[in-house]
Amino acid sequence: MPVMEKLRMFIAQEPVVAASCLIGGIGLFLPAVVRPILDSLEGSKHVPEKQPSISDVLAGMTGKRQG
Repeated sequence: MPVMEKLRMFIAQEPVVAASCLIGGIGLFLPAVVRPILDSLEGSKHVPEKQPSISDVLAGMTGKRQG
């Protein structure tokens, strides 16, 4: 297992660089795992079938209700 010995030696000699590599690896790994999980959960939500009319949107933005 010369690879493990070299890895241990690298961590002992350069702990900051090793920690940076670990944090970077986690940063690259998490989006690949978390994003598909969030997408699958979001897909199960009910999507409204009809869009609101533009007059309703404008009335909501301006605070004026049309009768």
